[in-house]
Amino acid sequence: MNEERWFEQLAEETPLETAIPAPSCLKSLVYSHLISEAETEGPLLPLPETKAAGRGLCVFEHLIEILPVGAPLQNFQYCKICHARVLGERVEQAPIFWPCCPYSEFQNR
Repeated sequence: MNEERWFEQLAEETPLETAIPAPSCLKSLVYSHLISEAETEGPLLPLPETKAAGRGLCVFEHLIEILPVGAPLQNFQYCKICHARVLGERVEQAPIFWPCCPYSEFQNR
C-alpha cells in the first residue's frame, strides 16, 4: 500500500469526534515550508495573476500589486518578510486579523 493511500484510509477510519485540530503554529510552519519548496521549483505567479486566479491578496500584497514595480517584486513571496508569519509560527491565537492572510486564517478562533 502506498503511503498516500494509507493516510487516506487512516483518515477515513478516524471518527470525527476524536479528531483534534492542528495547532495554528503548526499550520503556519507547514504553509511556510510548502511555499519555500514551491519557490525552489520555479518563480511564483505574479500578484496580478494570483489575484486573477481567485486568490485574495493580503494588505501588503495588494499594496505591491498597485505600485508600478517590475516583475521581481511582483513575484516575490511577501509572507517571508511579514511579521504575521513570525507571529503565526510562534504564537498560538496570534493577534493577526488581516483579510486574505493565510497566517490569520490558520488561527484557531
